[in-house]
Amino acid sequence: MTSLAQIMEDLSQSSSQPLYQLLQRALREAINQHVFGPDEALPAERQLATDLSISRITVRKAIDGLVEEGLLVRRPGSGNFINAKVEKNFAKLTSFSEDMRARGRTPRSVWLKRSEGTVTPEEALRLRLSPGAPVYRFNRIRFADEVPMCLEYATIVASALPSLDAVDVSMYEALEANGCRPVRALQRLSALLLNAEQAKLLQAREGDAGLAVERLGFIRDGRAVEFCRSIFRGDMYDFVAELSTP
Repeated sequence: MTSLAQIMEDLSQSSSQPLYQLLQRALREAINQHVFGPDEALPAERQLATDLSISRITVRKAIDGLVEEGLLVRRPGSGNFINAKVEKNFAKLTSFSEDMRARGRTPRSVWLKRSEGTVTPEEALRLRLSPGAPVYRFNRIRFADEVPMCLEYATIVASALPSLDAVDVSMYEALEANGCRPVRALQRLSALLLNAEQAKLLQAREGDAGLAVERLGFIRDGRAVEFCRSIFRGDMYDFVAELSTP
């Protein structure tokens, strides 16, 4: 298996980045190649500095940045660990697949339902569509490295996609290919307890904590094209947002 030192050496041959940024790239790549697994401890900072022939200050700066990103978590007295719990920035409009790939994890889906239909009264109100307007519905379980993370129930305005089969792994990639990727969204987050069906699909226990997120996505011309409700496992996801004073 490729080692972190090998990855670091390969990257250094084609990059003039500062060492701490190079180490950050190498750590991301090592996670992507499963050199380190979810919730696994990194070697101690002193050991990393010795193995890679760099200073501890460089190692600490690189790790501090990855901790701020949420890729690593620092546990006092224990060390630095790969963050198994995903931190989702509530202020950034990214897809599940993009979030997982950015953390070195492999996204996939299990389809529960894919269908064509017309809007329900609630969907017509949210998407600002006329009664009877055509839509596509995509219901699926989203996985990261074979771990079920969330249930996704999405309704997409039919004109935003060329066909029902256009969506493979990433819905946002399919929408972008058709020039209809949302650039703005309204999101609502609420807490819930998983019911029996949700718990079974997410390989959790009935009554476990969950997070419900409703998203209404808009394209550049102001039209709403996506209404999505997702149920996340509370033990695997944190939603964060950066706040500032007016």
